[in-house]
Amino acid sequence: MTRLLPMLLVSLSVPTLAAAQSAEDNVRAAIGRVERLNPRIGAVLALDPTARDQARALDRGRRGRGILFGMPILLKDNIEAAGPLPTTAGSLALIDNVTNRDAPVTASLRAAGAVILGKTNLSEWANIRSNASISGWSAVGGQTRNPHALDRNPCGSSSGSGAAVAAGMVDAAIGTETDGSITCPAAINGIVGLKPTVGLVSRTRIVPISHSQDTPGPMTRDVATAARVLTAIAGSDPADAATAQADRRRTNYTAALNPAALKGMRIGVLRFATGWSAPVDRLFDAALAVLRAQGATLVDIATLKDRDKIGPAENLVLMTELKADLNAYLATTPPAVKTRTLADVIAFNTAHADQEMALFGQESFLEAQKTKGLTDPAYLAARALSLRIAGRDGIDALLAGNRVTALVAPTMPPAWLIDTVNGDQISGGGAGGLAAVSGYPHLTVPMGAVRGMPVGLSFIGPAWSEARLIGYGYAYEQASRLKLTPSFRESVERDEETEKQLRPAKR
Repeated sequence: MTRLLPMLLVSLSVPTLAAAQSAEDNVRAAIGRVERLNPRIGAVLALDPTARDQARALDRGRRGRGILFGMPILLKDNIEAAGPLPTTAGSLALIDNVTNRDAPVTASLRAAGAVILGKTNLSEWANIRSNASISGWSAVGGQTRNPHALDRNPCGSSSGSGAAVAAGMVDAAIGTETDGSITCPAAINGIVGLKPTVGLVSRTRIVPISHSQDTPGPMTRDVATAARVLTAIAGSDPADAATAQADRRRTNYTAALNPAALKGMRIGVLRFATGWSAPVDRLFDAALAVLRAQGATLVDIATLKDRDKIGPAENLVLMTELKADLNAYLATTPPAVKTRTLADVIAFNTAHADQEMALFGQESFLEAQKTKGLTDPAYLAARALSLRIAGRDGIDALLAGNRVTALVAPTMPPAWLIDTVNGDQISGGGAGGLAAVSGYPHLTVPMGAVRGMPVGLSFIGPAWSEARLIGYGYAYEQASRLKLTPSFRESVERDEETEKQLRPAKR
């Protein structure tokens, strides 16, 4: 009976809940799901003790109900929210970072009628501390587990947000991405993830890595919910210069939910982003058949010039901006936070190595500390190079040269094992890095599963094309009718059929 309970709880998360129940009913049910499910996967760091009060205030309100009325939403714990919870980025160095202020993205959610239910675990410091990390681990939250197999990784850095939605605790959570941190956990946990154009959603009061690539975005059970959440959070913020065009570019993204959106469209197939997994390629071919059946014309794209040069240039950009942007953020934290610079954080980790660095180190932090600032010619050249290859000569050129309106590829491989010996072991991956470096939007939707482990289908487009991608993703979702319900099994290898296949063949 206990094994079936989580699946029953997942089935309670249905689109009609918010409309049929009060906000307080929704919150009470969500808290119950978190309390039952979270001990198994470690996705939620803390529930907001004010959540029920938020819901009661919504139910008493006389104003019109917002697009997210009564929806419980979890925030990745690098996003500030007014109230008693700290914003830790998963680090013990920020355990006293109770700012008592909302990030603009949090304020927008509240204005749309959402209830901030609590904070989710993440890969510590959004997975930028070490290049040998274990995704989904933080000193504050421990290891988040994939609800489809508990010994497998949920990917990061928005690991808790992805796992919580996949497990059915909530219908929506907010993640953040610098490169893959929304789309990877969304794909690997079998949900929808949308990384918006950098500048569509404010980054103010979010613990940063890179002002060139950071953005919050929705992680949801389906495309329609992602459209509702993005409609609520998109908009300009005077404190974030990158969002200057957001008010002019934003729209009601639910209007794009058209099941016929793919009809007559030319879609580019990124063949250079395949070939690293035969099972994933088979699922990708099946997904392409769905796109064709919905009226899309598919155009194969075999190569991208200079793609291998993006990585080193991007790394210098991220290391340089991490030092500058994190120092600026830490300077705004309350006096109780004693780590006021990246150098202070490095020293804190060294002093608390038994808790912070027992599994992996901080070599990326040390590398970032050595960078020379935002006026360094090497940094400026690296940003120009990576942006050109990924943007103008990358996504823009691929779209124009092949006369296509969007690009598709597999998002990521299936989840790898949690490995405390070797750290993350990832082989292969789609084209999400192009969207990350260029700052362009990237939507991933469930594409199927390999031995029960989800994989995603990526839709990538030019800047400000979120509505188009939502339409395409929705049309694919409605046609494919995929439902990836987690089993909460201990291990893929312990499945009866898999165990049978692992035994010697009978002679």
